[in-house]
Amino acid sequence: MTVLEINSGDTAWILTSAALVLLMTPGLAFFYGGMVRAKGVLNMMMMSFISMGVVGVLWVLFGYSMAFGNSVGGLGIIGNPLEFAGLQSLLTNDPEASYPALAFVAFQACFAIITVALVSGAIADRASFGGWTLFAVLWATLVYFPAAHWVFAFSNEDAGVVGGWIANQIKAIDFAGGTAIHINAGTAALALALVVGPRIGFGTKPMRPHNMTLVMLGAALLWFGWFGFNAGSAVAANGLASLAWVNTLAATAAAMLGWLIVEKLRDGHPTSLGAASGIVAGLVGITPAAGAVSPVGALVLGLVAGVACAYAVGLKYKFGFDDSLDVVGVHLVGGVVGTLLIGFLADPATSGDPAEPAVAGLFYGGGFDQLWRQAVGAVAVMAFSFVMSYIIALIVKHTVGWRVSTADELGGIDLAEHSEAGYDLSPVYYSSRVGHTLVLTKDDFPENDKTGVMK
Repeated sequence: MTVLEINSGDTAWILTSAALVLLMTPGLAFFYGGMVRAKGVLNMMMMSFISMGVVGVLWVLFGYSMAFGNSVGGLGIIGNPLEFAGLQSLLTNDPEASYPALAFVAFQACFAIITVALVSGAIADRASFGGWTLFAVLWATLVYFPAAHWVFAFSNEDAGVVGGWIANQIKAIDFAGGTAIHINAGTAALALALVVGPRIGFGTKPMRPHNMTLVMLGAALLWFGWFGFNAGSAVAANGLASLAWVNTLAATAAAMLGWLIVEKLRDGHPTSLGAASGIVAGLVGITPAAGAVSPVGALVLGLVAGVACAYAVGLKYKFGFDDSLDVVGVHLVGGVVGTLLIGFLADPATSGDPAEPAVAGLFYGGGFDQLWRQAVGAVAVMAFSFVMSYIIALIVKHTVGWRVSTADELGGIDLAEHSEAGYDLSPVYYSSRVGHTLVLTKDDFPENDKTGVMK
């Protein structure tokens, strides 16, 4: 056994990346919150925040063990939920690791949190907070943790550890979560939209974003945090992390331009919502490929993802499902695009060592070998996620229930579910004094005084 010293640089990078990824969930809350109507902004943001609470607890208790524990029966389906339960056994560092096990636990916890939060965008403005919370508990346990095991848990023959079947048997490339995170969340969003049903007035009444400033702020935070998401997945401060960082920049920039070009040609105007959505589409697309393609390949991938997602967000109107905030159009479609394009664009030079080239895609002489592996991984996660998510959604529907009342949906889900409002729009009174205007609220005046004169 080789005893390694803890590498402070790698450890610092992993923990920094974990913090960046955790920041993405509040960023998602801003992004989603700005996209809904004003009367539902707090509820939308709370669905992201409760995901942090629920998944954070589950991850410590048994989630990490289900995702990264030794596969039960050696089948590659699910990790042993008791192996690392409570994380007590990880308090002692592995002598063969160059970073503390808990640093990796922290990093992957943030992946689990944001995956659950992503799904919430499909049911904005109409789902009860209790129903969403129950779904988050069940979906994280029964869908995300197993899928993460399939994709992220690698076998270690020396230690006798068996990991997930997609990573080790199919050998599909998913650098940071195109399948386990984005295809998984996007497919679950479709299942939820079908079970929960559309918002009142969907397709007949305008439901425009109420605050584009929040949307743009959220997109900026997502892009910022995503550098930890992708570059941190190298699990070291090295050349692979650098490649992933540059590819994340390149693909996202190209996707934003691609989306805006589609808007200009199709609608006549490039919009701020399009820019923000294009950013997210590029981030989603490059996630599985960040360590497998060249920077030029990242530009191509990002452009394709931006254009594809810009057209895909209209599918909900064609097929009649109310995916409120385009989780299907951006995360499912973007995840599929990024995952499959690895089969075409994987560059063997990304290994950094000419003597030991990495996987080659179709355009680099690798034939269809990697493409079919990518397709199997994508389809398997999609099928599993849809079936399980649909079943869980039905369980929630027939137990605590999904929908708030019609009156609460029309009057404002924030007040109904949280007894709060996102914005204080109480009447404003004015009083002129010595050439200055004082802005006062009704609380500054005696009860029933409507004169607007301060006493």
